[in-house]
Parts: sequence; structure tokens; C-alpha cells
Amino acid sequence: MAQHPIEGLMTTAMESIKEMVDVNTIVGDAVQAPDGTVIIPISRVTFGFAAGGGEYNTCCEVSGDDDEEKEEGGSTKKFPFAGGSGAGVSINPVAFMVVGQGQIRLLPVNINSALDKVLDLIPDLMNKVDEAVKKKISVKKEIKTPRPATETVKELDEE
Repeated sequence: MAQHPIEGLMTTAMESIKEMVDVNTIVGDAVQAPDGTVIIPISRVTFGFAAGGGEYNTCCEVSGDDDEEKEEGGSTKKFPFAGGSGAGVSINPVAFMVVGQGQIRLLPVNINSALDKVLDLIPDLMNKVDEAVKKKISVKKEIKTPRPATETVKELDEE
């Protein structure tokens, strides 16, 4: 069976997208800094694709060897076709992976995101919780340790 004209439009658009976007578009090529640090860009890739077409209602006869809707006289009935296709690609940087000095860090491009702020606050929060627990333990030790009776009597006499 012969190929429908819309298939040709779709194939052309998909091949164009394939040429534009590959795995190296998402995780980019590594760049090495003079100090040996390697920086790898990471991007968000969004693409869209649309194709459409239609056949007119007037029929024309085409002679040939195609097996499409052959008429008795060896001619083929085909409808005129009009169509179009399009594709679009959007590439936005999301983060940079920095590898160097014995560390691997992911530096987001959008620093103002709420999740990033929360993640940055976790170490400070852990330190504050640790300090509060230590203070509570020391207060409990003071409460549990009884004072000698002589100190209590001295305090009452002073009042």
C-alpha cells in the first residue's frame, strides 16, 4: 500500500527533531576549568510536534501502478491533499554539576526555589536541635542532683 501524504510530513518533522535533540542536549558536554574542576550543564528539554492535513472532496484520476482504489480502466482515484507540520524545541538550563576538590555538587540555576531554601536550612536546623537537646539534658541533670540541706537553710536565712 502506498504511503499517505501525512506520513511524509510526520517523518520529516520527527527527523528534524531527532537532529536537534539528543541525550547530550539534556546532560551537556563537560567543561574543564583551569583548576581541574569539571562543570557539566544539565538542561530541561521540551519539544512539541504537530501535523495535519486534509483531502479535498473533488477526485482526480491518476494512472500508474499503485494498488490504491484501482478503477476498471487501470487508473487510480486520488483526492488532492493539503497538509502541514511543525515542531518546536525549548531548552532551559536547570543546574550545573560541579566535580572537583573531592566533592560533587549540584548547583541549581533557580536559587529562589522553596525546596532549595529548605534544603539549605536543614544543617542549621540540625545544629539548633542538637543544642536544644544538650541544654535539656543539662537542665534535667541539675534538677535531679539534690542540693545539700545546709545550702537550702542558708538560702532561707538570707531572705
